Amino acid sequence: MSALIDVILPVFLVIGFGYAAAWSGLMRADAVEGVMKFAQNFAVPVLLFRSIARLDLGASYDLGLMVSFYGGAFLAFAAGALGARFLIGRSGPDCIAIGFCCLFSNSLLLGVPITQRAYGDAALAGNFAIISVHSPLLYTFGILMMETVKSHGSGAGLSSLALRTLIGIARTPLVIGIALGFAVNLSGLPLPAAVWHGTEMMAQAALPAALFGLGGVLVRYRPEGDVKAIAMVSGLSLVLHPVFTWSAAHLFGLGVDAMRSAVLTAAMAPGVNAYLFANMYGAARRVAASSVLIATALSILSVWFWLALLP
Repeated sequence: MSALIDVILPVFLVIGFGYAAAWSGLMRADAVEGVMKFAQNFAVPVLLFRSIARLDLGASYDLGLMVSFYGGAFLAFAAGALGARFLIGRSGPDCIAIGFCCLFSNSLLLGVPITQRAYGDAALAGNFAIISVHSPLLYTFGILMMETVKSHGSGAGLSSLALRTLIGIARTPLVIGIALGFAVNLSGLPLPAAVWHGTEMMAQAALPAALFGLGGVLVRYRPEGDVKAIAMVSGLSLVLHPVFTWSAAHLFGLGVDAMRSAVLTAAMAPGVNAYLFANMYGAARRVAASSVLIATALSILSVWFWLALLP
């Protein structure tokens, strides 16, 4: 019970404040968008820059950590896409969009604050190692899979699409923050103390603003229909992914901190990006929107379970 009260509840209270503010009309939709833009385009990239610039790359980038987390993510994608096709009978693009919901955990806005509150800043190295390749890898994979399905039988090539995709991803603020962090880390470039103080101030604002904004954004995602698909996405995201990651982490003999980071990140609900991906292609939008909302609520129980089980 203490994990629920001390670790999980504060995070979801901040999300709840944002939800209540948007639902009651105290914050208009454009104000919520402003909070999210500040968080996603400025504060969170600075947080990632600061964290990766100071990350011990040799110790944090463990092959077992990456295989444990991403093996579970791609397994969940395959199960979701195949289940959508053969159990629910959805179209090809819908199957990819539903699979992407199972693939894309909310590693940053939920995974980081929950791991931080549970185990402290020192336990976040594995989280940031996972996050540093999360969006570039999964978005590239998702877009290529979607375009492959959409262009099936047309003879269209994917090389130009892949290039445009990589260029587009490289221009996103989160990836720019990650890249600059790596540049400082690998070069050993000394930065003035004033720069570090400024990044600390921005980084401290990142997670509260992002969680509040996430709550405000969730208001627009109304649970509607598609019960089987939503239940499947929630089950694969909150059960299959972390169970695989936990099993693989034991197989690889991961250390305690790495196992905590991998399993807790895997136990997170689909992120808002899962809906953005579905909306971009006009595929399974109701499933994606409802899954983000419902699985985020259910993740309270999922996270509580894993916090009790993890060492």
